[in-house]
Amino acid sequence: MTEVLRPTAVALDIDGTLIDHDEGMSPAVVDAVRRAAEQVPVILATGRAWSTTRPVAERLGLRSGGFVVCSNGARTLRYPDGEVVDERTFDPSTVITSVRRYAPNARMAVEDQDGSYLVTAPFPDGDLGANARIRVVGDDELAPQPVTRLIIRDPDQSESDFVHLAERLGLHGVSYFVGWTAWLDIAPEGVDKSTGLKVALAQYDLDPAGLLAIGDGRNDIEMLTYAGLGIAMDSAPDEVKVAADEVTKSVQDDGVAAVLNRWF
Repeated sequence: MTEVLRPTAVALDIDGTLIDHDEGMSPAVVDAVRRAAEQVPVILATGRAWSTTRPVAERLGLRSGGFVVCSNGARTLRYPDGEVVDERTFDPSTVITSVRRYAPNARMAVEDQDGSYLVTAPFPDGDLGANARIRVVGDDELAPQPVTRLIIRDPDQSESDFVHLAERLGLHGVSYFVGWTAWLDIAPEGVDKSTGLKVALAQYDLDPAGLLAIGDGRNDIEMLTYAGLGIAMDSAPDEVKVAADEVTKSVQDDGVAAVLNRWF
């Protein structure tokens, strides 16, 4: 493979890419990201809310004045003050009704303006991020106003069950991503991680051709294809690996460090 030019910016997914399922992040990965961030903009691009993204940025020592892309691209914020640079929302009421019809036992959640979560029932520990703030509400209180994302979760179902659920819901006017388990993320139509990255790169006056992006989930596909060089983690589903330009090692084997150490 011909070596590509040195990236002018880096976009990194968090869960399954930087951090394992136990919220662990290896010293090798932290060191590699810090060195990269001293030389080019490093942008976290995640499905997480701002409240659970900021602590990761702090652990990585990202530079003040940079940007993070949260909620699968629906919110782009300035780090570390959390100023919202761009926000996309939608009305999830129709989807909520469909979910209750086709998956009556599913749990649903939306992000509140302060980064906390409103949920119809408690999610499994850690699902919404360590130390996430939640409040249990009824379906009718879940989304009285437009939201950046709607999360659907059923621990008793499988990943394949949720692929079929997405098909049965007949989702129109929204974007959606099936997670690594029985998890479905609903986003505003046409919104994905590349949406936020476009906003962030414009702030730097940088071209996506120079962007290096690394991710492991279906919600990373658009980001990987948008970037000049998109790299999938070894644990990624096959469709993510197909969309990427190459595949690195798993999060347990410090795949992000292996990539960043080429240039930084």
